[in-house]
Amino acid sequence: MDLYEYQARDLFEKYGVPVLAGIVADTPEEVKAAAEKLGGVVVVKAQVKTGGRGKAGGVKVAKNPDEAYEAAKAILGLDIKGHVVKRVMVAAGARIAREFYFSVLLDRANRSYLSLCSVEGGMEIEQLAVEKPEALARVEVNPLTGITKDKALEIAKAANFPEDLLDAVSDVFVKLYDVYKGEDATLVEVNPLVQTEEGDIIALDGKVTLDDNASEVRHPEHEELADKATENPLEAKAKESGLNYVKLDGQVGIIGNGAGLVMSTLDVVAYAGENHGGVKPANFLDIGGGANAQVMASGLDVILGDEQVKSVFVNVFGGITSCVAVAEGIVKALEILGDAATKPLVVRLDGNQVEEGRAILTAANHPLVTLAATMDEGADKAAELANA
Repeated sequence: MDLYEYQARDLFEKYGVPVLAGIVADTPEEVKAAAEKLGGVVVVKAQVKTGGRGKAGGVKVAKNPDEAYEAAKAILGLDIKGHVVKRVMVAAGARIAREFYFSVLLDRANRSYLSLCSVEGGMEIEQLAVEKPEALARVEVNPLTGITKDKALEIAKAANFPEDLLDAVSDVFVKLYDVYKGEDATLVEVNPLVQTEEGDIIALDGKVTLDDNASEVRHPEHEELADKATENPLEAKAKESGLNYVKLDGQVGIIGNGAGLVMSTLDVVAYAGENHGGVKPANFLDIGGGANAQVMASGLDVILGDEQVKSVFVNVFGGITSCVAVAEGIVKALEILGDAATKPLVVRLDGNQVEEGRAILTAANHPLVTLAATMDEGADKAAELANA
């Protein structure tokens, strides 16, 4: 789960990371009141989960409450890369002397953590990595030891921080890692981390991504950070049913067991769709090993609730869960859904008890169900039906 900037700011403050005062506001009137409370120069910042806010006009400096009011009128309702601004943060201003960059993230490829750091902050890190890769230090962080004071100094030196700043910035790096570890994050980023004209080191803009796998047991309080208003209703519905679902922009609904199989199915359907009007996969849905009737019914219910879906491809390899259980689950799911099931299903079964599973579906003879012998055949048929 990606957090809004104001949520990241609040987490930073909780762990002792130096931040500026900030007040969240939803209307120009609230922004004016916040500016009056903070006093002095403020910055009105769009709260959207995307980069490039400044270039899009989503960040404006205001010298007084009236200017803050006008800034809010310009920013609220603004479309930034498909994200409509509904909330802003009014932050206290700072006299910036220098801008830096720091992040710690999960490095899946190396099964470790990685810290990225640069004395050239402010610009987008992707741009910096391309245009000036030598300016971006990459330091591996051992998950067992994390970022200690010594490690933080190593990172700061690798990024070529001046000697007189090493102690101060390394202290902040340690605290930012405390956020990363303490909240089970997969990313903690500060851009820019600034030195003010007064010499203070401040995290001026933060980005945090939390690991959803830690939410239920370790961090139930993270549920309060979710923005229900912007959450995709189908993804929310799937989450309530314990399904691994991601909405995509296509016409063929996908159900599979196992992330690898589902990803392969997406590729095969996309390829087959090129021959049938360019139809594409409509979703990623992994039902895992529990392909029983209720799980299958929940999955179909979510997919059939997507108005873009024209057909569904169920691609299951029976392993621990046999094809018999899967077939019985499909038949029972269609009974549970009743009239709500209106779109054709193409089913490909393979693996444990495949012949028995296919026999169950053949005997059921449901008018919406078409059996396919292979994944390629099933994908082609599902794409054809979606394009019909």
